[in-house]
Amino acid sequence: MEFEYSDKVKGLITKLEAFMDEHIYPRETEYAQVLGTMEDRWDIHPIVEELKPKAKEAGLWNLFLPNKEFGAGLNNLEYAPLAEIMGRVVWAPEVFNCSAPDTGNMEVFSTYGTEAQKEKWLKPLLAGEIRSAFAMTEPEVASSDATNIETSIVRDGDEYVINGRKWYISGAMNKHCEIMIVMGKTDPENPNRHTQQSQILVPMKTPGVKIVRPMQVLGWDDAPEGHAEILFENVRVPAENIILGEGRGFEIAQGRLGPGRIHHCMRLIGQAQRALEAMCHRADSRIAFGKKLADQGSVREDIARSSCEIEQARLLTLKAANTMDLYGNKVAAEMISQIKIVAPNMAINVIERAIQMHGAMGLSQDSFLPRGFASARSIRLADGPDQVHMSQLGKRLIKRYTA
Repeated sequence: MEFEYSDKVKGLITKLEAFMDEHIYPRETEYAQVLGTMEDRWDIHPIVEELKPKAKEAGLWNLFLPNKEFGAGLNNLEYAPLAEIMGRVVWAPEVFNCSAPDTGNMEVFSTYGTEAQKEKWLKPLLAGEIRSAFAMTEPEVASSDATNIETSIVRDGDEYVINGRKWYISGAMNKHCEIMIVMGKTDPENPNRHTQQSQILVPMKTPGVKIVRPMQVLGWDDAPEGHAEILFENVRVPAENIILGEGRGFEIAQGRLGPGRIHHCMRLIGQAQRALEAMCHRADSRIAFGKKLADQGSVREDIARSSCEIEQARLLTLKAANTMDLYGNKVAAEMISQIKIVAPNMAINVIERAIQMHGAMGLSQDSFLPRGFASARSIRLADGPDQVHMSQLGKRLIKRYTA
């Protein structure tokens, strides 16, 4: 595996770091203050709106898309250090049009969408003019097993009728969210449970789409993006809104989630790296019991252990990304599962140590750490909980070594 990045990637790293230093880090406090005074918390944040044109002008736009027609033309390995840099601030990826769930949805449109679907939805998403959501998780079933999804999608002439309830639909609270990709069942009696599901496009303003409430994540409402609970009551959309065809929903989901999972891990490594740096600054500046924290053995151990864990996760992420690039997501499935297990737990541990080292400040709104901790903890569930990844990975390994 080649650890030396190309001149193109090095140039993007330099530009992205400079952009973060100039436009993102200095405005973190202001971002939170403005959010607290916004008349509509679900509107696009004015700082993000202001910075998007600057990111476009700097050539830091749609960096995640490997398709040169739509994005920067970077593969997963090349995108990894950029996602890590953006991930250091939880709201930064949107500035560069690299935030979930839009990234996954744009990948779905670019890979599986018809020309009409690309024209209507992909183009404005690529331009950062609208937001989108992906509606899969349901409160009444164990959605970690996607074959459990109960939302019904029934063909009625030239339309499909959708009924069901979804929750934790990230991005759906934002008033600029205009389109959802909804996962449901078109053929619930099919003996093959993996071809019962389909994915269909549902505009947010379609009659029968009812936002029940914003969901919180460990006390955060994650405005202005938010996570909605949504009720679908006899929602009718044109038949051409089906993606790829009936029974292809699980296939699309698997194609979508591979990059999505590793992107989460890349961003979490950035959060953990920033927490490590904050620990070092804190240890060097804080006096307790007559000496610097940096002179306490246990503090040094926590810093050293955190550095080791971050580097281990970073290397596994890069190896998984490289395998995806060379052999495809299916061959890389084991390593994607491995890093999806490792990275969130690593980030939680590192950020927790940083919080402890910062004392009361580590719990406060004056620090990025609480938001980072909540984000890392939620990723242990997002795109498949640890237990599912470990179960599938263990099954694969047992089969391999006992064959």
